[in-house]
Amino acid sequence: MQKFNTYTNDINGELKNFQRIARRIKPDPGEVPYLPGIDIYGETIPFSGEVGGDHLIYIDFNKRFDLEARIDEASKGNRSDIVANLVRCRQKAGILLADASGHSITDALLTAMLHQAFLVGTGYELSMNGDITTHLFENINSRFYTSSSIDKFITMIYGEIHQSGEFRFITAGHPLPVIFSQQFNQIVDINPRRMVIFPPIGTFPSSEHIDASKQQSDFGYKSRYTVNTLNMMGMGDIMVLFTDGFQDQLEGHINFVSSRLEQSLREVKTGTSREIVNHLKKDFFEIIPEPDDDVTVVVIKKG
Repeated sequence: MQKFNTYTNDINGELKNFQRIARRIKPDPGEVPYLPGIDIYGETIPFSGEVGGDHLIYIDFNKRFDLEARIDEASKGNRSDIVANLVRCRQKAGILLADASGHSITDALLTAMLHQAFLVGTGYELSMNGDITTHLFENINSRFYTSSSIDKFITMIYGEIHQSGEFRFITAGHPLPVIFSQQFNQIVDINPRRMVIFPPIGTFPSSEHIDASKQQSDFGYKSRYTVNTLNMMGMGDIMVLFTDGFQDQLEGHINFVSSRLEQSLREVKTGTSREIVNHLKKDFFEIIPEPDDDVTVVVIKKG
């Protein structure tokens, strides 16, 4: 019995240690990007405890990176293409939402792996290209394909919002963004046929990845990632990004997005992004007091 208790204490200690690590990679309020004319706020609500399978990363290019030093270095190397890309980084911010299959504490391990891979790759991409390219996600997908089991995967959306209101993004098995128009007081229809949605990260290798010949797949290959574009055209337009826990709850019997989101946005459309998120949370938990999945919501408002 003493040996069993020691083993149990060791396991509990390891779980607590992992929770501490996972908490450290959650964004704090100071990491929310500042972008003139754009108001951003988001929150992750784990299903159980303090960490779960959802993950959120902000990229404020001006705060996180020394763009001036990078521009100077690229100029000295006569890389005008990199300089131009870095200059554009001043006018945009990146947002990554990820959702690992499952919502237990240990499922956060997958998103912790994604967190580190993405940020290490982002620094390299800026040095090599002055921008985050789809090449980074090809490498991440390849790495997860070779290291993750078939029943453990990650859906992900990464997008960059420009201060003009243009949102360019890729999605891997993740719900599409929703745009609410202030002018028309309703959610704008987005034709899914115009959007390219790829399989979740790690489920299929890319047919065009340089190491494709080394990655055998019994279920086929995915094509090269391509970028989708959406635009918030009017002042006050609202874009909502979310994980599937915000969309489907209680084993798919309740869909908050289709049943309630539009009305909820009408009620708080004049608020700040933070006020909008707080209102959506209140509505969500009134309808679904005991959710069965993690929930992440990010609101981007054109001011």
